[in-house]
Amino acid sequence: MTHPAAPALGAHLVRQNGADGVRFAVWAPEATAVTVQLFGPDREVTGSVPLDAAGDGLWSCFVPGLSAGQAYGLRAHGPWNPDAGHRFNPARLLLDPWALGLAGDTARLALQVGHAVADPLKPQQHWAQHQPEPADNAGAMPRCLVVDAAAELAAGAAITPRPAIAPARLVLYEAHVKALTRLHPDLPAAQRGTYAGLAHPAVRNHLHRLGVTTVCLLPVHAHISERHLLARGLSNHWGYNTLNAFVPDAGYAACTAGRDPVDAAEAQAVRDEFRAMVDALHRDGIEVVLDVVFNHTAESDLDGPTLSWRGLGQNHWYAMGEHGVPHNFSGCGNSLNVSEPRVAQWVMDSLRWWVQAFGVDGFRFDLAVSLGRVAAQGHAFDRHAPLLTAMQQDPVLRSVRLIAEPWDIGPGGHRTGGFAPGWLEWNDAFRDGVRAFWLGHPATRGELATRVCASSDKFRHSARHPLASVNLLTAHDGFNLADLTAYVHKHNEANGEGNRDGHGHNLGANGGAEGPSDDPAVRHRRDLWRRALLATLFCAQGTPQLLAGDEIGHSQRGNNNAYCQDNALTWLDWSRADHALNDFVAGLVALRHRLPGLRHARWFEGRLRHPEAAADIAWLDLDGQPLTEAAWQSPVHRSLAAALTVGESGEPAAHTLLLVWHAGGDGQLRLPPGHWSLRLDSARALVVSGDDGQWFEDRLPLGEPTVCVLVQALHGKADETPAAS
Repeated sequence: MTHPAAPALGAHLVRQNGADGVRFAVWAPEATAVTVQLFGPDREVTGSVPLDAAGDGLWSCFVPGLSAGQAYGLRAHGPWNPDAGHRFNPARLLLDPWALGLAGDTARLALQVGHAVADPLKPQQHWAQHQPEPADNAGAMPRCLVVDAAAELAAGAAITPRPAIAPARLVLYEAHVKALTRLHPDLPAAQRGTYAGLAHPAVRNHLHRLGVTTVCLLPVHAHISERHLLARGLSNHWGYNTLNAFVPDAGYAACTAGRDPVDAAEAQAVRDEFRAMVDALHRDGIEVVLDVVFNHTAESDLDGPTLSWRGLGQNHWYAMGEHGVPHNFSGCGNSLNVSEPRVAQWVMDSLRWWVQAFGVDGFRFDLAVSLGRVAAQGHAFDRHAPLLTAMQQDPVLRSVRLIAEPWDIGPGGHRTGGFAPGWLEWNDAFRDGVRAFWLGHPATRGELATRVCASSDKFRHSARHPLASVNLLTAHDGFNLADLTAYVHKHNEANGEGNRDGHGHNLGANGGAEGPSDDPAVRHRRDLWRRALLATLFCAQGTPQLLAGDEIGHSQRGNNNAYCQDNALTWLDWSRADHALNDFVAGLVALRHRLPGLRHARWFEGRLRHPEAAADIAWLDLDGQPLTEAAWQSPVHRSLAAALTVGESGEPAAHTLLLVWHAGGDGQLRLPPGHWSLRLDSARALVVSGDDGQWFEDRLPLGEPTVCVLVQALHGKADETPAAS
């Protein structure tokens, strides 16, 4: 029977007037009629049920005798007037936006357009001239499934509870379910590339050994490939093209061998496999965060398919511009109208469903600026937009991780640091500033200092804390770490767009040769850069995020937009893993956990808190003296040091840490007085696991590019001085 936590719309089991059955509720405010078509186990039509107009744009009906597993679709009647935004076509079978289950083939759904066209792969007609396609397409469409919401929520409640992880100890790990596991040699063949594979002990042991606290999965909502990819024989690998926001994508399910489920039983198995994955990760103390796409849908531009939202009322589901054309703040052909309360309700229902029915611990919002665009303000961004505010106050969502990708391609779309307190945000300023410093692009020490201190120029406002800055070197889009240090230019020819796609501003370097090289000097230079970049990431204030594969040196051969490469280009090549680099990353994470100065959760003040205390941070030039204003802004000098004196969670400091960033060149750092124990030297791939590092006094020699961390015990604390010889 229906559960109070289940979404109000969609298809739900209820008991009414002494009879068990299903209540259908559909939102189609400009439709003139809505019908539910019912299907049997062999996909044959078993009935059609006209829904009653219930007011406020809702259509509903109770059908006695139906049960969980019932297959259905929707048909909506209404005007066809493209210039006014109306594209109703009852010949098109539509998916229920609130469907909790799907069955049937989705491989070529991008071709299921609602208008008449000779070849959907080669659209030629102007959008305003579109006419409705008269042919019925039920045979080509998947079916929605009635799901027992109460049983799903009970299964979600049985998942091992979310691990208790302090915000300052978060280590995010961005991964693709299939790419992470598809070539893992320790997995059974049937589990590679799947949810079950991610739950396998071999993968969980890797994450645990690295020190990962939170896996951030690229989209796992059911998704489809766009028509331009079908035309090239490619597929949407990343998954940023949502078909249904309540259903796990079956392409990552071992139980169906990666194919779409054919019936309710297989769809149930996919949901159970996803829950088992979350449960296994929780038992190992690892959170699960999902990358979700609510800025656009799989219906693309007006040459795209009519699958659900467009057919139920484009003018309300999408943010509309002139002449019946949706705005395109996403770059994907349409933008959802999140200012519409029912659209916001759909988003909220989806998020709550994943938390309550699948046990996930948070969300990263793709192109999150689009979710803050307010129609009444001309679609301008407002950090207190209704949908963003609703997430933060919702009883279910206010305690989960909310991470924004703080930009889209619309007007005023770049908003890094512009979200409200409580949000975490990807920090592209950290990415670009750190890359520039190490890889020889225009940079200053002032810029580096700002970036490794949580980009206070962007995040220190409105009572926000440093952990709001999600620091990253690389992400799924753009170069990964191996390619960032081996390529100056992108090499995206395999995508079939003449290398025109992908960002051209990568701030990469190749060490003297573009791409793979057997030259020992080139390889050594690249290794130095990679370790220095990684050390900068894990020794920076803020929340670190590592891209899966960077720790083992995986390369995508210079492709910085591998969204359509579901093959060995993106699948992590575990057989060629750089185990030494993996060990180095694990050591960095462990060092970060051991030394509170590397994960300080308060803003540094740079001044004495009382006369007998050291400043929480003091910046030093190579001569051991504070930097002058000219030195801060010098585009030539690439060496900097900082003494950090902070304790654990507000406790008195036990040590002073000395961080050194040196981009290369022979020199030496004049050390503050006393003995200093070296805990990290990225040039030597040295991370000391305990408290007994090499001791230095007076001067620290510098040569190759390196990040160093040295430790000195404070007076009255644990005795850390070199043993007498």
